Amino acid sequence: MSSESCYALLPTGQKMPLVGLGTWKSDVGQVKEAVKYALSVGYRHIDCATAYSNEAEIGEAFLETVGADKAVKREELFVTSKLWNTKHHPEDVEPALKKSLEDLKVDYLDLYLMHWPHAFERGDNLFPKNPDGTMRYDYTDYKETWKAMEKLVAKGLVKAIGLSNFNSRQIDDVLSVASVKPAVLQVECHPYLAQNELIAHCHQRGLEVTAYSPLGSPDRMWKHPDEPVLLEEPGIKKLAERYSKSPAQILLRWQVQRKVIVIPKSVTPARILQNLQVFDFSLTAEEMSYIGSLNKNWRYIVPMVTVDGKLVARDAGHPLYPFNEPF
Repeated sequence: MSSESCYALLPTGQKMPLVGLGTWKSDVGQVKEAVKYALSVGYRHIDCATAYSNEAEIGEAFLETVGADKAVKREELFVTSKLWNTKHHPEDVEPALKKSLEDLKVDYLDLYLMHWPHAFERGDNLFPKNPDGTMRYDYTDYKETWKAMEKLVAKGLVKAIGLSNFNSRQIDDVLSVASVKPAVLQVECHPYLAQNELIAHCHQRGLEVTAYSPLGSPDRMWKHPDEPVLLEEPGIKKLAERYSKSPAQILLRWQVQRKVIVIPKSVTPARILQNLQVFDFSLTAEEMSYIGSLNKNWRYIVPMVTVDGKLVARDAGHPLYPFNEPF
């Protein structure tokens, strides 16, 4: 596999591998072995976040396998983490990053993302709630948070900074004040939520796009019983047969072929390996456009909470909630 075909080039000059290992919902007790296995079979991009509550265990994997005298050199590895919603106050940004560095056992991050545009009440409780189950919000402007993140680049603590779950208007809002431009936008993206407009918007402005839940997140907690199952889509299964690949590999190939970075999560060695094996075949232009035509603007990842016995969108009441816009 040619090295150029499996990287995105960031505006900073960094090479960001197009396939990374996602770690959301990877349980403590499993994630260390998953990361070690991924590194052993050739992954060089690990996607982390404070809110996943497993960075310390990922750090143990890095401690054992990454370093000057280890199997993987630090400069060969691309590590992303994310600033959580409770740490948007400018003075909380650097301490939050330093906690991630300490947990992950690294001196710097390759990429640090603002996880969401909206903030929660300051403090160490990741999900501060009112007695009725609704979230306790904070109203820090994400542009203030961004300015604090820029200082981390100047200090050499992070090489690049970016955004996650921001809509097109919010991205432009950050760009209007940025002296360090966001390098990456990470959003949910798969054939049912193809994000064509948002990806075009980002690429026009020099941001690369990372797709989370590229397989439709079949293991998340807030499933609708009647939701469409991406991995069961008949046309995807047919393509998998045609290429002797799995449906997951077809979905991942579609993304990397259109230069979208993917971070499929798995703790199963066979699947971790399989998810990386998407550079030895190509889809035709017709197949690419067929997969793109499956779009139904179906968003799997809308965090929910129970209020008065009903499931409601956790953050929809926040004025900076990103998903009230078309894209």
